[in-house]
Amino acid sequence: MDAMIKRGWFMQIKEYLPGLCFFKPLVFMICLLPFASFVSGAINQQLGPNPVEAMIRGFGDWGIYFLLIGLSISPTRKIFNLNWLIQYRRMIGLFAFFYVCLHFTSYIWFEQFFDYEKIIKDIFKRPFIAVGFISFLMLVPLALTSTNKMMRRLKKNWGRLHKLVYPVSILTLLHYFMMVKADYLVPGVLLVILSLLLGYRVIVNLKK
Repeated sequence: MDAMIKRGWFMQIKEYLPGLCFFKPLVFMICLLPFASFVSGAINQQLGPNPVEAMIRGFGDWGIYFLLIGLSISPTRKIFNLNWLIQYRRMIGLFAFFYVCLHFTSYIWFEQFFDYEKIIKDIFKRPFIAVGFISFLMLVPLALTSTNKMMRRLKKNWGRLHKLVYPVSILTLLHYFMMVKADYLVPGVLLVILSLLLGYRVIVNLKK
């Protein structure tokens, strides 16, 4: 007990965390839960009076949540010295892209019915859709280059390319703010979180 107090309870527990937390299949299933919830809600007609809007907004929300979770992994790993967290960063990033794809697909399928002329007009008519579309296009190369093979092929350029996640996160949150008409509580909280995550990186780089 004395030894544990001297070393700190957190340091003692941290030694056992890697053995307890290396459950990628479990994390994978947890990340799929929002998707399963929306599918179940659609099948059982439990998405409210406007299920299409509920799916579009819901998938978009989870895309932002996973983007922020992915951005939080590196600071958390460095601050608490939890190096095992890094193995989940790619998975979380791909799930962010997955939910953004569902958000975009739900829009062009269920709302616009693949009417591309109407979609193009909508992009120019409503600026928040244009901002969301730009952030989606910027996410595509990040997802396509997320494999080990692409990391080896791009070398240092891989790190430069994946810094696009920062402007993507900003544009995605801007898209959210522009879409919301009244209640800014949730996007406001997300803005605070994003500011802390980006601010941490700025401070670290300035120290270097």
